[in-house]
Amino acid sequence: MSSYWGKNLKLTIFGESHSRGIGGVIDDLPAGISVDEAAIKEMLARRATGISKIATARKEPDIPEILSGVFNGKTTGTPLAFVIYNSDQHSSDYDNIASTARPAHADYTGFVRYGGYNDYRGGGHFSGRLTAPITFAGALANSWLESKGIYVAARIKSICGIEDEDKNIEQLSADEVRELKAKPFPTISDGQGQKMFDCAMEAKNDLDSVGGVIECTIINLPPGLGDPIFGAFESRLSELLFAVPAVKGVEFGAGFDIADMTGSEANDEFYMEGENIRTKTNYNGGVNGGITNGMPVTFRVAIKPTASISRPQNTVNFKTNTDAELVIKGRHDACITLRAVPVIESCAALCAMDFLLGGKKIDE
Repeated sequence: MSSYWGKNLKLTIFGESHSRGIGGVIDDLPAGISVDEAAIKEMLARRATGISKIATARKEPDIPEILSGVFNGKTTGTPLAFVIYNSDQHSSDYDNIASTARPAHADYTGFVRYGGYNDYRGGGHFSGRLTAPITFAGALANSWLESKGIYVAARIKSICGIEDEDKNIEQLSADEVRELKAKPFPTISDGQGQKMFDCAMEAKNDLDSVGGVIECTIINLPPGLGDPIFGAFESRLSELLFAVPAVKGVEFGAGFDIADMTGSEANDEFYMEGENIRTKTNYNGGVNGGITNGMPVTFRVAIKPTASISRPQNTVNFKTNTDAELVIKGRHDACITLRAVPVIESCAALCAMDFLLGGKKIDE
């Protein structure tokens, strides 16, 4: 089961949505890295359940317990193991999906892949709850990056077709990045954010859900990280991003819009900024040939509407191979995009740290 990721640091995650707990093990962390437990808890709190009226009402404190690999606030160089206990499972809400596939969920595919032995409650190991261990590891990586002057910033770019303010997220200062992360609804324009929230609430009241787009950037990343072809920075980061269950699309720089540009428009021309080589534009997202060029690595992810909705839906009973109608019970997000923002930041931070540890581009 491919529940691990990494080359120069390795993250393994474990658990199911309704098991006793979830957690992870981080291998190959250098000794002596500061572990800011307050920053980790803060990042997990941004991802936690019950943070908004458009989020699931499930109440999980998500207080991590570090089991090994940290002594006196520093990594020891041995595996860092941690656990986050589950405490608010309503497993009976899922009795009716033991053999009835929720549309757009992994109930059917998980049943086929694991021969019916998979834990389907709350989505089991396929659940978005498994992004909490990713967020733990990403928070640790984020603190390490910030100590090197590297910042990861993300915002909700759109929900329901409502766009955030057209401001270049790549140009945010360190203080502006922290201010954005502290917002209960991370958009640059609070007014546009309120419109997005209102649309998500309308969907909730209509027993439906909505998706959205998250834009993220890694600022001050040095040039030279990544490898051509299979080891591209974009490839490795995308692998992490698609580990987030709700992600259905990823684009870097101008993304699909670059197909409508001419070469003279899309080419990011180089120039000297003091002793640093920069580009006048960043339509290629800070990566050329799979290798960072020193500009911010900027990307966007498409977050699908939450699959669990309260409307009756057509489906099948995959044990009797008969058509069926399903009404999903339980507590679910009307828009998962809000809680996905710190998860996407965590993926970016983890990927950047993994490359930096291998590239030795900055001092440890």
